[in-house]
Amino acid sequence: MAENYIRLYWAKIQSGEIAACRRLKQQYQKLIDELDNPRDPWVFDLDAANRPIEFIKRFCRHSKGKWIGQPVRLELWQKAMLQSVFGFVHKETGYRRCREFVLLVGRKNGKSTLLAGIGLYMLIGDGEGGAETYCVATKRDQARIVFSEAVNMVSQSPALRKHLKKRKTDLYFPVAFGKFEPLASESNSLDGLNSHCVIIDELHAIKDRKLYDVMKQSMAAREQPLLAMITTAGFIRECIYDDIYDYACRVLDGVVEDERFLAFLYELDDRSEWVDFRAWEKANPGLGTIKSYEDLAANVERAKNDPNFLPTVLTKDFNIRETSSGSWLTFEEASNDATFSPDELRDTYAIGGVDLSATTDLTAAAVLVMRSDGQMYALVQGFMPGDMVEQRSKEDKVPYDRWVERGLITPCPGNRIDYRYVTDWFARLRDEYGISTYWIGYDSWNSPAWVEDMETRLGYQNKVNLLPVIMGAKTLSAPMKVLRADLAAKRINYNRNPLLLWALTNLAVEVDKNENIRPVKGQNKRQRIDPAVALIIAYTVLQQNFEDYKNLVEW
Repeated sequence: MAENYIRLYWAKIQSGEIAACRRLKQQYQKLIDELDNPRDPWVFDLDAANRPIEFIKRFCRHSKGKWIGQPVRLELWQKAMLQSVFGFVHKETGYRRCREFVLLVGRKNGKSTLLAGIGLYMLIGDGEGGAETYCVATKRDQARIVFSEAVNMVSQSPALRKHLKKRKTDLYFPVAFGKFEPLASESNSLDGLNSHCVIIDELHAIKDRKLYDVMKQSMAAREQPLLAMITTAGFIRECIYDDIYDYACRVLDGVVEDERFLAFLYELDDRSEWVDFRAWEKANPGLGTIKSYEDLAANVERAKNDPNFLPTVLTKDFNIRETSSGSWLTFEEASNDATFSPDELRDTYAIGGVDLSATTDLTAAAVLVMRSDGQMYALVQGFMPGDMVEQRSKEDKVPYDRWVERGLITPCPGNRIDYRYVTDWFARLRDEYGISTYWIGYDSWNSPAWVEDMETRLGYQNKVNLLPVIMGAKTLSAPMKVLRADLAAKRINYNRNPLLLWALTNLAVEVDKNENIRPVKGQNKRQRIDPAVALIIAYTVLQQNFEDYKNLVEW
């Protein structure tokens, strides 16, 4: 009799035999609860759950490394995941409930082999006429990794070779007119597809979520399609990876109800666990069998002594969302999930900062409000030429267009930034919320026209003091160090503003001979830092006027 691998895996997690992170425990606890208390109209069909497992066991062979030519032997964690995806079905139609899943797992845990097996099963064994299975990535070479693995599996299996034909661009299943094909966002057209299975390999590398959206929409006409996403963490922020990860967390936390979505997140619970070998299995379920323990230990030892290598190990081996090497802040330091409503800041005094860019670039403004308990709240606004938003979104692969839609960036009419819109923003905070920005710091470069507009419209009669801030290391170093400590301590609630988070994770620093620091762009010059600089300027003004500000907020 077939075994229920979900229960077996969960028992080993509960006993401590298998080290699992909190997010993975959440997913399997939900699955166990459903096994014990089925939710109408869904039932668990053990035969359906085991079909992909038996298919891979019988027909799929390894094509690389020490196991080349040997049958694929799925591990317990892989079997439990497959049963979770394929086993819950509608009690009347038998159609699969799960339509989408994400597997976050450290590198070298056999994901390409697993994906190739899933793709072949969905093409041949799922009973779908004319099944179109696509492996998708940003670049065709990446998309072909899993496809090539599937082709190699077919070449080693007489049974699969008998029914599948390798054509120039795909694997063809003549009996049911199905195909398995690699696609990339650079393909001529992704429209008109009728996908039964979509496999997205290395989700973290996809900068434009339109690829995900198009492929998901392409499954609409199928009765039981499947979108499979397998990835490690990545360095690119505010991309589809972050969207899917955050959505997965909301589903696991019960904030969002989505019974057709499953999330298998293998990651460390805390960044500090990367030096604890007992926690490594949390992000690497194949450790010691698929993935070499010795190789991982060697990577960890190198990362202890090589700060430039550390972000790679944290991100790729342990799925800690990180910034790129050389960034000032880690992702953990920069991120904060706390939120607030601007109404909560009504009738308060604030300190502002403005980073005025060139008239065709991104300009940013920030205000800080401090409460008597020391908690700080930050509002940040971007400004861009409206005619350039779409172009910059495509060229920079940054979702400026989405941030405009969310009101996080103000589009100025035409192809230049009108600095009067920055003045308008401060005026709106005052008029709509009673947020009075008492001091506003600014970089004096390129600022005379804006300063004149501010003084005319919001100047001394409104108790707005405009303060030029010298953008050198001597001025900015101490405030930046305090800012970093406050961000890490989660004392700054910036309402989960993705524009600011993106800028903070892009920020690098230049260090002078006295170990003073000042903000600079990282290696990628398209990754802007202006919103972070606006916050730094506000923080500098806060430090310079701290005692006076305490009196305003009645400390």
